[in-house]
Amino acid sequence: MPAIEKVAGRVRSKFDPKPILGSLPLLPGVYRFFDAKGEVLYVGKARQLKKRVASYFQKTNVSPRIRLMVSHIARIETTVTRSEAEALLLENNLIKSLRPRYNILFRDDKSYPYIVLTGEEFPRLTYYRGAPNRKHQHFGPYPNAYAAKESIQLLQKIFRIRTCEDSVFSNRTRPCLLHQIHRCTAPCVNLVSAEDYQADIRNAVLLLQGKHQEVEQTLRAAMERAAEAQHYEQAAALRDQLRALHTVQQKQFVESTGGAADADIIALAQQDDLACVNLAMVRGGRHLGDKSFFPEHAEDLPANEIVQAFIAQHYLNRSVPPLLVLDAACDDETLAQLLSEQAGHAVKISQAASGERRQWLEMAQRNAKLALQQRIAQQGGQKLRLDRLREWLDMPDLQRIECFDISHTMGEAAQASCVVYENLDMRTSQYRRYNITGITPGDDYAAMRQALTRRYQKLAEACPDETTSHSTRLSKDNSQVAGYESHRRDGPKEEGTKQELIRPDLILIDGGLGQLHIAMEVMQELGLNDLALVGVAKGEERKAGLEQLVFPDGTAKQLRSDDPALHLIQQIRDEAHRFAITGHRARRGKARTASSLEEISGVGDKRRRSLLTHFGGLREVAQASVEQLSQVEGISKALAEKIYQQLH
Repeated sequence: MPAIEKVAGRVRSKFDPKPILGSLPLLPGVYRFFDAKGEVLYVGKARQLKKRVASYFQKTNVSPRIRLMVSHIARIETTVTRSEAEALLLENNLIKSLRPRYNILFRDDKSYPYIVLTGEEFPRLTYYRGAPNRKHQHFGPYPNAYAAKESIQLLQKIFRIRTCEDSVFSNRTRPCLLHQIHRCTAPCVNLVSAEDYQADIRNAVLLLQGKHQEVEQTLRAAMERAAEAQHYEQAAALRDQLRALHTVQQKQFVESTGGAADADIIALAQQDDLACVNLAMVRGGRHLGDKSFFPEHAEDLPANEIVQAFIAQHYLNRSVPPLLVLDAACDDETLAQLLSEQAGHAVKISQAASGERRQWLEMAQRNAKLALQQRIAQQGGQKLRLDRLREWLDMPDLQRIECFDISHTMGEAAQASCVVYENLDMRTSQYRRYNITGITPGDDYAAMRQALTRRYQKLAEACPDETTSHSTRLSKDNSQVAGYESHRRDGPKEEGTKQELIRPDLILIDGGLGQLHIAMEVMQELGLNDLALVGVAKGEERKAGLEQLVFPDGTAKQLRSDDPALHLIQQIRDEAHRFAITGHRARRGKARTASSLEEISGVGDKRRRSLLTHFGGLREVAQASVEQLSQVEGISKALAEKIYQQLH
């Protein structure tokens, strides 16, 4: 660590900033601080680069966190932008991709769920994640999948809109079960006219926009007209829709009384060096639910900095409602300007909340406090488990645990998993899967050997100063701000990069002495004999609580079923098993689907894709008749007969 010298309250380090400060312009841009190893310490934006960067070396009475960061600076890079708004956008893109250890970091949800009404003659109601498509109508985003799917079910009950895939819709010859249970009007077999179906679509759109009264008035007027014309069955159906609509309204937790409103409510709670940002989503005046976020590296930071970082990281390159209601000050006009430009409409960031907005904000604040208390309680339980495991294994510095498992079906589509436990939690972004190839099917020992070799090969090849253990890397002074989290990447990947240079403190092998011996051989071949290995063997009758821990010297020990250390081992082992089996099933299903059509001569990649796209899947292809198969582009009548014979 570079020497730190404090003179008159200022921070000094061995790095001399004068040469670069003299060349920096008084223009907007982004600056990046690097340490001696080339790791990014911090990314920030500035209205005037020269003044902002110089302030880090001139400020007095800075926080211990900033002093520690400045002491590690070995290099500075800057990028000049055309405006402060452009600098803000670049800053947050770099934060998301580089994940610097001194920036406030929020977990980046790849996408939020939406409800979509497609653009066909008979639109389809569906659940969707991803970037909006202009061809369709999107409603949301929703805070979670449950909220979106529940809304879809309610809309089905009221308006009976189809939800089936286009391939199924175009090939139906009779109504499906959803029509029989009054969840669809069966436009696939022309049991509803296009005009009546479009009327239901218009009402569904109004309901999704929060215009309940307008929908009710429309349905009531249509019911009265049908009754006057003595179309009693139609009037009864409209009456049932009105009843279902009233049921939906009663289920809303919060409903706007002042007309349609789209807003996000953002509340912050802080306690014991932890922070929780609660995001409540209101669309069309209806409260759709909320979601809690727990930022990293936010210890001892003021509320306004945390909230501002959340808004910047969460909303850039994502849909933004017209109103953001906060419980903390956020006076960054540049942020509101950039969000408005991105959204294509004015975005207002407001701290003044009264009336209905006050109720929304109080709800978000309560949920933030509750989520934070649950997080603290959860971490307390995890700390007890980890402390007990450290004591039992006599490993006081135990922090990072990696666990391996193998999954296959009679040797088919074998896949290994590696899951990571660190900082009192499972780190899903660091999970890895390994497709096992080139071994005798069903040889679990060979599969484990291949997975361990692929995981630790780069670690063994790296220079000693490039491979660091978690416990060595965390000093007593900065254990909360300098962790492996700076190396995280979004989502599980097949094989990592920097993660492969991180030494685990403990490796768990799901298996008995045989699997453990394989692990020992691999580590000996790689020259990593100092890595701690423990096998987790199934107990008698494979019952939970009877597991045995197998050690390299051949001894086996069994913990009490109520021991917190055993509970932690079970948690990690079960997660490795879950991750392996889900990956294996996906790989097996993909292989079986591809092979069934690949075995048919005359059906190449293009025709196979056409068949699967047209019918929606292999099962639907197998159920199709020769006439239906021949309607697919590129499939002749003779080839259709051949496909039909092959699949039956």
